[in-house]
Amino acid sequence: MKVLVVVLVLVIVGFVVSQLWATSQVNEIEEYPYKVLKLYEGFEIRQYAEANFIYATMDAKSYKENSSKGFNILAGYIFGGNESQQKIAMTSPVVMEMDEQITMKFLVPAQYELEQMPKPDNIEVKFMTEKERKMAAVTFGGFADDEKIATQRDKLFAALAAEGIEHSGDWSFMGYDPPFKLINRKNEVVVVLQD
Repeated sequence: MKVLVVVLVLVIVGFVVSQLWATSQVNEIEEYPYKVLKLYEGFEIRQYAEANFIYATMDAKSYKENSSKGFNILAGYIFGGNESQQKIAMTSPVVMEMDEQITMKFLVPAQYELEQMPKPDNIEVKFMTEKERKMAAVTFGGFADDEKIATQRDKLFAALAAEGIEHSGDWSFMGYDPPFKLINRKNEVVVVLQD
């Protein structure tokens, strides 16, 4: 019985330590900069700064079909899959524009201009600049899936309609945490607002 208690305590301590480590890793990652313009019940309006991204566009229509594929394409680039084998810091969140096609984007760290970025080995990796824009955002926890994302999108769209706030319909999923972070996860659905 004592051995079982010791093993259980060690497992719990190991889990807590691993999650504290995971949280510290996430806290050190550069994030897509924005400022909150207005808080509403259940969502907020934000002004996102102009920023550069690397991206890949895929044909499949669901989060499940594209999340691993898109991540592997972009992670391959930042982990050295480029002409100079340069490693580039991971940023947050991972953005998935959910349209007729799905586009996954990683923020380019602010220290780089786009012309400084090495040429990708994979032709699916491309570069873009997002102009400053205003977006509405709803935040939710846990592990994301297509059903949760659609529920949060519908919730956000309904809340915007109730407030009389017009949006473009161009919406994205944002995931902030690596798979090894199991608790206190952060996800968002955002939509671009009409000027």
